[in-house]
Amino acid sequence: MIHTMAITKDHQFINDAPLETIKNNTYDWYWVDFDCPTPDEEQLLASFFHFHPLAIEDCLQQLQRPKLDFYDDFHFFVIHSINKETLFAEEINIFIHENFIVTFHKNALSEMGKVKKLIQSKPKSWDRGPIYVMYQMIDKIVDSYFPLVYKIEDYLNALEDALTYQNNLQSMKLVLEFRSDLLQLRRTILPMRDLLYRIITSYRFRLKKSERAYFEDIHDHLMKLTDMIESNREMTADMRDSYMALNSNRMNGIMMILTIVSTIFIPLTFIAGVYGMNFHFMPELDGKYNYFIVLIVMFVIAVAMLVLFKVKGWFIFFKM
Repeated sequence: MIHTMAITKDHQFINDAPLETIKNNTYDWYWVDFDCPTPDEEQLLASFFHFHPLAIEDCLQQLQRPKLDFYDDFHFFVIHSINKETLFAEEINIFIHENFIVTFHKNALSEMGKVKKLIQSKPKSWDRGPIYVMYQMIDKIVDSYFPLVYKIEDYLNALEDALTYQNNLQSMKLVLEFRSDLLQLRRTILPMRDLLYRIITSYRFRLKKSERAYFEDIHDHLMKLTDMIESNREMTADMRDSYMALNSNRMNGIMMILTIVSTIFIPLTFIAGVYGMNFHFMPELDGKYNYFIVLIVMFVIAVAMLVLFKVKGWFIFFKM
């Protein structure tokens, strides 16, 4: 579907202006939005607007990295929104000139609707032209990043308190899932940050000082998002390390317990093995109370070893 908005030279707003008349000199500037276009509508990029074949190829062969390309009669942008369900990037292509802005996206985007309502409801914005439309578009898209990052951050803070022996495995599975989500967000937000930096520093994409301030504000938002993502990734790394340390410490405790038990039974097994041999001439076997004496000796050895381990502080692992 194709939506059009146009501002006439006498400062009148025209919604859904006929595409055939959109290039008339009666319009000061116009906005054409290709919203989930059909194959026939996609052909208009070449047949009606006569955009450069490379730019059209970038539109049709998604997914491109956020970028800015310069052509003789327009500038071409690729920006990314984020699907709130899958966190995958969704591409938006922008052709911009001082007299027009053409947007192309194959997925329905709520941010586009917000920008259209904003432009339509604020006549003072009409004088700002296509640059203001592009600013609002990028601003709304970047603002939509924040709830996704905040949501993950809240979950991680809750999981950090829940990381215990009883449920650390399930918690760690969630931590790794959120770490993967953060990586997915990072793949979208970092290139967008680089694109905004290029916009505000490019000498070919000329911005007025007042316009540059708006884009610098978006760049600051992306810097904040980047810092939040890196901070949360560090948190997941710390939680992962804590999980490994907990497991390692617990395993050490288990091994220490098994070692103590094995160590105690080594001399007891030796004594039992010696007197379990079937030799006829073993003097110790003839005594009436030798069996009980051996049991007492084995008991004393076991208690003595337990006392020794206690003195050395080995029983600290039994408290785990």
